[in-house]
Amino acid sequence: MPPKLNLNRVDMPRQDPRVRARNFREVALGYTPEQALEEASRCILCPKRPCVGGCPVNIDIPDFIEALRKGDMHQAVRVLKNKNALPGICGRVCPQESQCEVVCTLEKRKAPVAIGRLERYIADWERKNKAELAPPAPPPPPTGKKVAVVGSGPAGLTAAAEMAKLGHAVTVFEALHVAGGVLMYGIPEFRLPKETVQGEVDYVKSLGVEIVLDAVIGKIDSVDELLAGGYDVVFLGTGAGLPMFLGVPGEDLCGIYSANEFLTRTNLMKAYLYPEYDTPLGMGKNVAVIGGGNVAMDSARCALRLGAKNVYIVYRRSAAELPARKEEVENAMEEGIIFKFLTNPTGFLGGGRGWVSGMQCIEMELGEPDASGRRRPIPKPGSEFLMKVDTVVVALGTSPNPLIAQTTVGLQTTRHGTVVADEKTGKTVKDRVWAGGDIVTGAATVISAMGAGKRAAADMHAFLMRK
Repeated sequence: MPPKLNLNRVDMPRQDPRVRARNFREVALGYTPEQALEEASRCILCPKRPCVGGCPVNIDIPDFIEALRKGDMHQAVRVLKNKNALPGICGRVCPQESQCEVVCTLEKRKAPVAIGRLERYIADWERKNKAELAPPAPPPPPTGKKVAVVGSGPAGLTAAAEMAKLGHAVTVFEALHVAGGVLMYGIPEFRLPKETVQGEVDYVKSLGVEIVLDAVIGKIDSVDELLAGGYDVVFLGTGAGLPMFLGVPGEDLCGIYSANEFLTRTNLMKAYLYPEYDTPLGMGKNVAVIGGGNVAMDSARCALRLGAKNVYIVYRRSAAELPARKEEVENAMEEGIIFKFLTNPTGFLGGGRGWVSGMQCIEMELGEPDASGRRRPIPKPGSEFLMKVDTVVVALGTSPNPLIAQTTVGLQTTRHGTVVADEKTGKTVKDRVWAGGDIVTGAATVISAMGAGKRAAADMHAFLMRK
């Protein structure tokens, strides 16, 4: 008889909700070696390997799990880094539940292998045991080709790493004073420690990639000037940093932030460590976060940790339509975030000195599905009410900053401001220019941006070798 399947996933230890709601330390504590081995032993190493196809960067998942089971951590690291330059990041923020894990053979029994947690375990082991690892393989012979990557977020870092591995000279231009893009400014410390991000950036640099900071392309140089100045190809991975707003009365009052500004102040400028870092962030007692995605959950949980008494997620649909990861919603609820579903803001009221003091809302009800596939929210007549709030964070999504499009002749964009690029290759209509990640798709996941960077790198390499 075949061995009985183990359908019991190993839970990852986490901080107690009452404790973690008041600190910025990482919530998920990671597997112990014993827990990692127990979870890895659940993989049945099925020959069809559906998990590999479910991964946007096609990591050889069964191979790194098998190496972990055998205790060969060096091989597990090699397998993982062969396809993924940022495993410590992916293991924490990648939505495995809707990608590699959802197609796991054990998903049919409602118990897929915890692939992301095992990926994180291996990546963390590598970072702690660098001295034991064999020296990296010698770099490939230089091709003599120069590649400019604009933006050092997940798409840019991935494209840069892939091109460097192929022997090209790569320079990454980052507008901010640290590399990492949204990984640094957008995702809180308690979900993605900045030490982890810096470790992944350092790995990319170890491949020979040069990263130039405080370099705003479109200001210091245009894309055309990069191409004229010796770069053979350019990859655009600048993300989507332009926030969207409600467009309702009173939205210009003090105390109303875009999620981009709020999270950048909190994470990149370290407002949570004030006064050690000189970035104060005024935080009221009653905070409303508008939206239902991962960014809204991050903003609400940051507000709680920054001292707010009551933090509300205000979402115009029901719990069933929340786009945020289930894990993040559960964490927020455990920490005491209050969810106000079927609620839509219609305006804001000001108090003294121009600061927000209240939010006018209307109750919603769900109608037929709209273009997104979710049931469309419809205002309920006569259901208007007022919420007392003194801080508001608007987390309704983002679009690309228009600077690149405005300064690049011949680059085609959509009415939403995203760059038009081939889905499979990342090639834009402009000669020698590729693009990928949120600048093409609008705000999406870290791993989808990495997949786009990897596909673009393959096509850029093919172009350069033909040239």
